[in-house]
Amino acid sequence: MQTTSTSATARPDSGAQGQQQQQQRYVVPPVDVFETEAAITLLADLPGVRRDQLQVRVDGDNLVLEAVADTAGPEQMELVYGELQCPAFRRQFTLSRELDAARIEAQLRDGVLRLTIPKAEEARPRRIQVQAG
Repeated sequence: MQTTSTSATARPDSGAQGQQQQQQRYVVPPVDVFETEAAITLLADLPGVRRDQLQVRVDGDNLVLEAVADTAGPEQMELVYGELQCPAFRRQFTLSRELDAARIEAQLRDGVLRLTIPKAEEARPRRIQVQAG
């Protein structure tokens, strides 16, 4: 599984101004990847992201994570200096053909996204019976 991503280019489609390009910046969330004989488990740190703000999709051979964090400040307080302004997260992974993308499971808990990506049956280690004789 390989990872890519930093920014994307979006084109507004409004008349003559549609030729202008806007650069959208993303935060690349840190991940940990674990492997067993049966699956790959990916943990992505997405602080401030709610389930309805998260999109996980498979696009061809790519697994794409996109999210927008909720950075609302405390009530009755005014922000006087801020560096966390609604961060948009994006990370993309190239999936190996040894993984079963149709059976990916996702869970978001306490700002950590857990993806379990099963290995395809033919990619799992198996024991071969040796015949005597």
